[in-house]
Amino acid sequence: MGWDKGGRYYTRSRRENGRVVREYVGGGAPGALVARLDADERARREAERDAVRAESEAAAALDTALAELDELADLLTRAALAAAGYTQHRRGEWRKRRG
Repeated sequence: MGWDKGGRYYTRSRRENGRVVREYVGGGAPGALVARLDADERARREAERDAVRAESEAAAALDTALAELDELADLLTRAALAAAGYTQHRRGEWRKRRG
């Protein structure tokens, strides 16, 4: 996208059937208006990408904290069961020891 021939007219590129096609928009005020609209659209899309990225990073931070909490809860459960006389049978179910 951009101004061609020293800024005399504005064109934009688009994909059509897998090929890039340049589309003539216009020169002067109409070309400047469309160029400004295209720039605003690019800025809006970039802001949306930044928002999605920030949300994804926040979710990843929560996932990390949740995984840590899960690990601590598992450790506490294992300690409580072992203290109560249970043993884990072949890394599966917990069973009470006999005798």
